Parts: sequence; C-alpha cells; structure tokens
Amino acid sequence: MVVLSKIYTRTGDKGTTALGDGARVEKDSVRVAAYGTVDEVNATLGLARLHATGEAEAGIARVQNDLFDLGADLATPGFETDGAAPHPRLRIVAAQVERLEQEIDAMNAGMQPLRSFVLPGGSALAAYLHLSRTVCRRAEREAVTLAREESVNPEAVRYINRLSDWLFVAARAANLGGAGDVLWVPGANR
Repeated sequence: MVVLSKIYTRTGDKGTTALGDGARVEKDSVRVAAYGTVDEVNATLGLARLHATGEAEAGIARVQNDLFDLGADLATPGFETDGAAPHPRLRIVAAQVERLEQEIDAMNAGMQPLRSFVLPGGSALAAYLHLSRTVCRRAEREAVTLAREESVNPEAVRYINRLSDWLFVAARAANLGGAGDVLWVPGANR
C-alpha cells in the first residue's frame, strides 16, 4: 500500500533519487530515464483517455495500470536475485504481454490490411494514441539500453515492445477501424 502524506522530501535536491530497492542513483541514470519515459507514456494515455469511451477507455485504463507495474519493475534493480528478496517484487509477467497480443488481434480482426503507412491523426483519440506510441517507442529504446547495461526483466522489454503495437492498432480502431486513417502519400509535395 502506498501512503503519500508529504509530497516533497528534499532528498533529491542534490540530483539523486531512490530506486525501488532503496539504492540512490543519479536522476539522469539510464534506469531513471527508462522508467521516467514509461511515466510519460502513461501521461499521454491520460490525454487519449479523455477522448475514449466504452472498450477503448477500458483498454487504456488497463494499460495505464500496467504502466505503473512496468515503472515499478524498471525502478527495481536485481531481477536476477528476485528469489532471494525478502518480499515479492512487482514484475511484469508473460500474461500481461499475452493480454496485449489478444487485444491487438481482436482490434485488428475486422480491419483491412494496410497498403500505406499511416500518418498520426484522424480522430482526436487516434492522434493522442499515436503520440503515446511514439513516446512508447522511446521508452522501449531506453529500456533496451538499460538491459544492455544492467539486469532487466525480459518480460518488461517484451511488454513495452508489444504496447507500441497495441497503441498503433488502437489508433486505427479509433479511426473507424482504419477507414478514417490518414495515409502517407510518398513524394506528394515534390
């Protein structure tokens, strides 16, 4: 249970922050950048959710909750020693990745195959989902960099990779199942 009675602590005033295991690191460390960008994805999804209803809103809500799990996972080093930890650590699990895949398949089922790249836009919801997708891709690059330098839960990297696909298909779904997509016209303005 999280209890926040006082928001500022002054402990970060010298440029460090605490990780999930209590260790202090520089605020611009690769690990902090990775989970910080996951937080940005969540914030952009908050904007998208303002334009969503029904299953689209419910899907975004599920993803936003998962993103807090993902942030906690990335903020806690020592994935390889989880079994020796005194308390269970919150980690992304394969079932979360599988759920994304099932939702992608369900959203994509009735759509026509793409014959061009899609430009971000169409409906407001689709535009915000495309914004979330691009921030998600940056978070993925940062998580991959982190995984190259330190131990990271492989399911966390899989989740964020699959999420960018989910966001793309969700944006198409928000554009009338792809019928309202704005398509790229190569060389249109030469």
